[in-house]
Amino acid sequence: MESSVIRRIHRLREMTVGELQVEWQRLYGEPSRSRNRDFLWRRLAWRLQELRLGGLSNRARARLEELGQTDFQRARTPGVAADEAPAGPVSRNATPNRLVHDIRLPTVGSVITKRYKGRELRVVVRDGGYEYDGAVFDSLSALAREITGSSHINGKLFWGVTQRKRKA
Repeated sequence: MESSVIRRIHRLREMTVGELQVEWQRLYGEPSRSRNRDFLWRRLAWRLQELRLGGLSNRARARLEELGQTDFQRARTPGVAADEAPAGPVSRNATPNRLVHDIRLPTVGSVITKRYKGRELRVVVRDGGYEYDGAVFDSLSALAREITGSSHINGKLFWGVTQRKRKA
């Protein structure tokens, strides 16, 4: 790499966020939406090299375009169907029109047990929710509200699936 590009990259590392944003405006022709210093200087370093040495080859651009059209789907928040999913990062593993399993929760078919007011409660994790006493609930919180009568309750905490993080 040419020494002038290397020197300019080293100068980027010394700049403040404000200075990096000014440089972004100059090199990209639009204001930066980020205030993350590391992100800005790395993207600007890439841009300097791209302008001086050339960007991706036409073959690489074509391949990225091809992958973007066929292999990738928008990621979804756990438990959100694909047609309701907000725009977000790209994921290779997302499956259209299927609910994504929240890894913090037990897998389908698991049984969650809890002792509450002298009774042993048993919940079966189903594909579409949580089955308790013949009824299916959309969430552990909805089920916990039904059992306790409380309007504000964290289902994952009630069922012992997660632990409360105490402040030190």
